[in-house]
Amino acid sequence: MDFLADINNAVPEAALAGFGLSGLLLGAIGGDRISGLLRLLSAAALVAASVLTFYQFQHPGAADGIAAFASPMAPDGLYRVTMFTLFAKGVTYALAALALFMSGGFLKTAQMERYEYPLLIVFASLGAGMMLSANDLMTLYVGIETLSLSSYVLAAFRRDSLKSAEAGLKYFVLGALASGLLLYGSSLIYGFTGGTGYSVIAAAPVSVGLIFGLVFVICGLAFKASAAPFHIWTPDVYEGAPAPVVAFFSTAPKIAAVAVLAHVLFVAFGAQQQSWQQIIAIISALSMLIGAFGALTQNSIKRILAYSSISNVGFALIGIAAGAENGAASVLVYMTLYVIATLGMFAGVLALRRGGKAIDDVSDLNGLVKHKPGMALGLLILIFSVAGIPPAAGFWGKLQVFSAGLQADLLWLVLAGALASVISLGYYLRLVWAMFIKPPGEALDRTDASVSAIVFATAMLMFPILTIVIQILLETAARASGG
Repeated sequence: MDFLADINNAVPEAALAGFGLSGLLLGAIGGDRISGLLRLLSAAALVAASVLTFYQFQHPGAADGIAAFASPMAPDGLYRVTMFTLFAKGVTYALAALALFMSGGFLKTAQMERYEYPLLIVFASLGAGMMLSANDLMTLYVGIETLSLSSYVLAAFRRDSLKSAEAGLKYFVLGALASGLLLYGSSLIYGFTGGTGYSVIAAAPVSVGLIFGLVFVICGLAFKASAAPFHIWTPDVYEGAPAPVVAFFSTAPKIAAVAVLAHVLFVAFGAQQQSWQQIIAIISALSMLIGAFGALTQNSIKRILAYSSISNVGFALIGIAAGAENGAASVLVYMTLYVIATLGMFAGVLALRRGGKAIDDVSDLNGLVKHKPGMALGLLILIFSVAGIPPAAGFWGKLQVFSAGLQADLLWLVLAGALASVISLGYYLRLVWAMFIKPPGEALDRTDASVSAIVFATAMLMFPILTIVIQILLETAARASGG
């Protein structure tokens, strides 16, 4: 075993771990006085991790996968770098950096600027990277818990808010239950296969015990992705947690959770596709429809976006249900486009304030085009992208997963997705109606320039820039899925 080579294959995670531990030491010495500096350094560390990850994308061995940290108990390695996971990790780290960058103004205004915040984002991102590169169920569990424990604290980070405390407690209790399901499923799989490595599981014969373990693992991972019927925590946590925390939850961990679910099913349980395909298809249909119908009755912008995230995870699951050959690339494309647009929408929520307080009700958007026409146009493009309305980039992502579903003979699931898309127009157009048709309310505060820049940048990516070069993303994702 070449330890240096193993560390080299995990260099983004090693760098984040080293920075996180150093940051804790600096924070303990400097306290909250250096929170702003730590936030900038943490964002820079995440950007560096993203760059290092995409640099590994060019490694000649990445196409076939590079194993690391082998041992007698895990001869195929506890860690495996593939182009699929590298693509997802690179996007995850980049989005975490952006979410951290745009949180500065909110943290200062809400008097929440403490040195622990950026370090929790770093450790959560580290956990996301670990679980994406896991080649063993135990490594997967460690990565998920690293992400989850940091996320529980982030959800309850606003100490003066009862809603934030409730969100953190609810997230912790339900998250612990999901982790228990995942761990129990892993133990069943170990008992019936003799190992927890993905290659061992893939080579094991199909048995009733293995299928039961698979179901428990799917349930645990579906919770992390906030897929129905394991979504009950999502609206309350999104509403109660601070806005920049929700922006992080809805982007970086979201793409990581969906990608890891795809990776586990495609790699470890690829031979059992007939056993899990219909389970994933049912979860997909439930997520799309529950998310679409649930958002129709909401007035809170954050709760609308919460139900929207549930619905959009359902669309991504169509690609997973289609199998690795047909759907792997579509999952990466769809989730990348979705999380970029979602980050921009949350940036808009952060940027728009009235009387020093963040807006959250749909009525707060009334007449936005009169007060801030540029912001209204940017949000319009982002809403159209998330809704999958052409020619915005989100349409092409949705077209990819629908095409994958049709190729896998999942016509009923594609029709359910089309129905959910039509229903979702109801709450998306409510936001558009409020911004462009409703008479304006009280004037909004001056927006933070850095946050507004993220809104405009993501809107430009959704249309027209990414729409024009969408083929590049499709080819990159297809190349990654081949790994």
